[in-house]
Amino acid sequence: MGRTVREVLAAGGGLMALDTARAADLLATAWPAAAAAEPQALAGDPARYTRERGLAVMPVRGLLTPNSALLERYLGWATYRGIAEACAELAADAAVSAVVVEFDTPGGYTLGIEDAVTALRDLAAVKPVHALAAPLAASAGYWLASQARELVMTPGAAVGSIGVAVTAAANVAPGAASGVQLFDFTSRHARAKWPDPATEDGKAEIRRGLDRTEARFHAAVAEGRGIAPEDLAARLSVSDDPEDGGAVFDPAEALARGLADRIETRAAFYARLRAAHARAPRKGLARGARALAAAARAKARL
Repeated sequence: MGRTVREVLAAGGGLMALDTARAADLLATAWPAAAAAEPQALAGDPARYTRERGLAVMPVRGLLTPNSALLERYLGWATYRGIAEACAELAADAAVSAVVVEFDTPGGYTLGIEDAVTALRDLAAVKPVHALAAPLAASAGYWLASQARELVMTPGAAVGSIGVAVTAAANVAPGAASGVQLFDFTSRHARAKWPDPATEDGKAEIRRGLDRTEARFHAAVAEGRGIAPEDLAARLSVSDDPEDGGAVFDPAEALARGLADRIETRAAFYARLRAAHARAPRKGLARGARALAAAARAKARL
């Protein structure tokens, strides 16, 4: 039986900025091992964005990883390397006047995300970048979306889950099902390499790594959304205690907390941006298209 995405990602370890409840279906997806036996499935570069008369659209979907070509090309899930490379291309493309980043992701790894965050921020410095949560930009997805000049949510969409988590294992009893007792060892000066979550020292070291990454997450959101860093934790909390953050918010709540800019249907969003940024077709091209259409109609009457 093949492995699931959850099993492969768990084996890889690492900090996650992931809304696990909303990621359940994606985590249960079969790992696309078949693609490894079919080189044609990975042939060529993946299509990371589309363009329509000056308006580029880049989807950010699935569980986000640093650079998994298998997941990007076989399942269509975004990677941080792919986002960064696409941003660089779009920034240099004179035919692109504005960019939409459309999100449908519960988040993913934190490793590698800051390269994509920086690339989005650099792109937004030279061209309008509009983020659309349709319907989900959670955790690492919101980390990215917060860097856009505008963040729009479709009705019923969700954003948030701002925080970092990690799964660790400890051997609390010998034997288990295999009858083999497992031990974790570290070298003398690498006590923090494999912290033991069964001990208070191990828990403190795990939390130290989580809090350090959360601080970078908060700093990026505060800068991207124009929120004072000292105010952000309170805005994210569901109570009077700033430590009660990490929730996901619907459009009305997100707007009230300053996490999004407007609520708009997907159709209305694209109609507004096409009107503002899409270049009209050149007259010569329009005449040519009409001539081809007329010829097709004449042929159909024969």
